Amino acid sequence: MPEAATIQDLEKRAATIRRHVIAVAAEHMCHAGGALSAVDVMAALYFGVMNVDPKDPARPDRDYFILSKGHGSLALFATLSERGFFPVSMLASFEQAGSILAGHPTLKVPGVELATGSLGHGLPVATGVALACKVSGDANRVFVMMGDGELQEGSVWEAALAAPRFALDNLTAIIDRNGFQAFGEVERIMPLEPLADKWHSFGWRVIEIDGNDMAQVVEALGQPPQSERPTLVLARTVKGKGVPCLEGSPRAHFTRLTPEEAAEALQGLTS
Repeated sequence: MPEAATIQDLEKRAATIRRHVIAVAAEHMCHAGGALSAVDVMAALYFGVMNVDPKDPARPDRDYFILSKGHGSLALFATLSERGFFPVSMLASFEQAGSILAGHPTLKVPGVELATGSLGHGLPVATGVALACKVSGDANRVFVMMGDGELQEGSVWEAALAAPRFALDNLTAIIDRNGFQAFGEVERIMPLEPLADKWHSFGWRVIEIDGNDMAQVVEALGQPPQSERPTLVLARTVKGKGVPCLEGSPRAHFTRLTPEEAAEALQGLTS
């Protein structure tokens, strides 16, 4: 379990992780927007909530995190490196020939629990992991992050039905509700609202937050499990958070930053 961290500590961690993402996005094309929107949640999980051990990533009593929106891998890799799973210097090899840091998470990376990228698989697998822990009487918690565009996959809703059926109070699903997918605004392509009501009707405890407000993130993720009900954290975020030219823009999904754009963003994160 990480040492107790203040909101300010976690905000500093998130800023550092964003700087890592920006540094890579200034070098070549990548899924920067969805990585940047998810940073605050990942910083809170790995530095304030989850029981993980960088020196022993597979220890039996660990908490699990699955990044179902695998194209946001850069945020996960930056977070894992800051947490000590591997050297920060390795981030420079992202998507380079021979590197273990691919455009999507793979099991070659220390701390990665599931190879993801084909959307809609994270919640079903997380549901199975949580069920296995519950049957075994283990205290592990299971966290999974999905994108909002990913909710167009039917397998998500099959798992959403199953988790309450098996009373998986050790499962927390997080939706990175940044409003955009590859080809535009999610609500224009396939409307999801009223999203919170849908999950509540399936039997989930639903917590709605500003997913880029660290205090709200910590409050939501730090709550103890609710007896016999899985938890859904609906985190409304900004695509490209921390990079002014990308924030709330369709361009943020897959892009490369100019030197000037990267410099502006880095200055904003240090001011």
